Amino acid sequence: MRGRFITVEGLDGAGKSTQLDLAGTFLRQRGIPLCVTREPGGTTLGERLRALLLDSKQALHPETEALLMFAARREHIHEIIEPALARGDWVLCDRFSDASYAYQAGGSGVPWEKIGALEAWVQGALEPDLTLYFDVSPELGRARAGAIKTPDRFEQEQGDFHARVRAAYLRRAQEAPRRIHVVDANGSVDDVSAAMREILLSFCKGS
Repeated sequence: MRGRFITVEGLDGAGKSTQLDLAGTFLRQRGIPLCVTREPGGTTLGERLRALLLDSKQALHPETEALLMFAARREHIHEIIEPALARGDWVLCDRFSDASYAYQAGGSGVPWEKIGALEAWVQGALEPDLTLYFDVSPELGRARAGAIKTPDRFEQEQGDFHARVRAAYLRRAQEAPRRIHVVDANGSVDDVSAAMREILLSFCKGS
């Protein structure tokens, strides 16, 4: 039986990484064979591109950025995601193509339809079975992220960049309400994880 594909999305500072770890623990405790990965990254090439894309000293044209993201994604799908799903493992991925709509289209202004064309070309029929979008106000997200690490190239963006990213994520959630579940991430870790577990429990029962 083919595995299931779950992605985790959110603004920087939404607590996404913490909740992804907790989601992985929840799924493993249910005996589900799990592959945990991330974007950009997951492969040797993807990790090299990740270092370039997140480098705060590296300036990139927004369309160059989008193309590099999808180049890393194509390799990720080929090397990691599709083989794991084919052998029956579930895949839990930190970001996927929704992030390209949010950051490259929403944040950086790449036309929405160009991201859609890249998505169709690179992914074909592949899309997540479930996406958990952890929604946080841009102000709180930036405050949280700045308190725990040195900002990367995206985290250093100023003005209303992060508000545009959030708006794009919410647009995606409206376009795919059955796949994308919006989780209020403004509260405590325990409150957010409790809401997430309810969604995962329902998804597991239906799988």
